[in-house]
Amino acid sequence: MDSSIVTLRPFKLTDVDDFMLWAGDDQVTRSLRWKTFTSKEAALTFIKDVFIRHPWRPSICIDDRSIGFISIFPGSGDDRCRADIGYGVAAKRWGQGVTTKAVKMDLSEVFKDFPGLVRLQAYVDEENKVSQRVLEKAGFSREGL
Repeated sequence: MDSSIVTLRPFKLTDVDDFMLWAGDDQVTRSLRWKTFTSKEAALTFIKDVFIRHPWRPSICIDDRSIGFISIFPGSGDDRCRADIGYGVAAKRWGQGVTTKAVKMDLSEVFKDFPGLVRLQAYVDEENKVSQRVLEKAGFSREGL
């Protein structure tokens, strides 16, 4: 797979079928903060209310087909100088460099769009070594366990 064809773009309601392929997969959602989707209607609502509503939750795409997402969660109040990053990618794309490429692409823009941002951080399950490696390849440093 040529990871150079990875793009980030806003979600569209028409992404629902592609979304269901990966968001309906327990392998993908086991490390996310939301449950596996089992209905197209729930997926449409989620895309509309969560992804489309927030500009810093783009779709990771290959050939303009949604294969995952990245989310930036900016802090507020005393934490407004920090943000969290999270992501998920279709299991069939694991090990192809897609997630690392997408995270690097997102990083190149996030500090421009959030000028007061000083720290971007991620929380990863201790057992999820692959996700830890994605972050390391994208320039993150491990600080704690």
